[in-house]
Amino acid sequence: MVILKQMDYKITDHKSSHANADGSIELSIVIPCLDEADTLAVCIEKAQRAIREIEITAEIIIADNGSTDGSQDIAQRMDVRVVNVAEKGYGSALMGGIAASRGKFIIMGDADDSYDFLQISKFVEKLRDGYDLVQGCRLPGAGGIVKPGAMPFLHRWVGNPMFTFLARFLFKSPLNDVYCGLRGFTRAHYDSLNQRCTGMEFATEMIIKSSIYKSKIAEVPITLHVAGRKSHPPHLKTFRDGWRTLWFFLLYSPRWLFLIPGSFLIIVGLLCYAVALPKLSIYGLVTFDVHTMLFASFFIICGYQAILFFILTKTFIIRENLHPSSKRIDRFYGVVNLQKGIIFSLLSLVAGLVLLAIAVNEWRSVNFGNLNLDYTLRLVIPGILLASLGFESLLFSFFSGILKIPRRK
Repeated sequence: MVILKQMDYKITDHKSSHANADGSIELSIVIPCLDEADTLAVCIEKAQRAIREIEITAEIIIADNGSTDGSQDIAQRMDVRVVNVAEKGYGSALMGGIAASRGKFIIMGDADDSYDFLQISKFVEKLRDGYDLVQGCRLPGAGGIVKPGAMPFLHRWVGNPMFTFLARFLFKSPLNDVYCGLRGFTRAHYDSLNQRCTGMEFATEMIIKSSIYKSKIAEVPITLHVAGRKSHPPHLKTFRDGWRTLWFFLLYSPRWLFLIPGSFLIIVGLLCYAVALPKLSIYGLVTFDVHTMLFASFFIICGYQAILFFILTKTFIIRENLHPSSKRIDRFYGVVNLQKGIIFSLLSLVAGLVLLAIAVNEWRSVNFGNLNLDYTLRLVIPGILLASLGFESLLFSFFSGILKIPRRK
């Protein structure tokens, strides 16, 4: 994922906008473009025809991302606006086109003729009904149609179902096809999302944020056609973009990335300590002793660190307006502040150092010779555990305090 820092684009206007008497435009159709001379004219013609049929005040914007095949000339000849977006990436092109648009509603769709712009009336109808986001659905299970050869096997039967399931499971998305690139949304909704991703994750970022913020979302069935481009392969790279999307899903779900695995590790570690401290034995066949305590300490340290990462990540994404505020995080900081965190950290650190000091004293008592390891390790292992947790907590307390410093908005 690439975070957009500064958008650099220039706008070339043509007589493509058909505004109301007051100059307002109801709909902007934004089409990202990178070397789509094979199909761009067809997409523009369908969009223009749909605008006439709907009888809506609209504009068509081609967000060009550095085409070298004459795509800009095609758009200009067809009297549509061209926005030249210098920042590379699918998301960059869309952000540049949307920023230059003037419509109350925005519909975005690819320029490869896989999406039929004649179907945009479905999106306009839902937007007029008050929906914030209207997503196209290509899958037959929700009424969509995938033409033979229109969607690669891995996309249809692995990638798209997996990411749709994750979106529904992790973020309570109501959609059945989260990767569909033909969608409509209101300008007010788009502005509220504060989109950041400049690559292919732009589309899923919109779905995730809309779901998290409990926006009003609708889904309409559409038909996916075989892409008409011949001069180059698809811009979407299955494994590269699939991995980046998965990574982005996990980034927006620190609960599943950090909290739940961390909690599981701590529970396992505590259970191991519970059987290792009393040196329990199962029918004399298996004995839980200091070696079990070593594993338990490892589990607890890793789990505790994962939970601290959950809190820090959650704090950061809320601070950066990437995620709505969380009552649980607010309650946590209401109970745990920098001072309390430092006190807890020092208590744990001191307790661990005391156990380690006792172990060192035992070593001294035998003139630094051989020790009774069964006894000494029962001091050393918990001592290292407590000291480690204390030190981690101390670092966490200071860093979380830094994240909570108020800043000018």
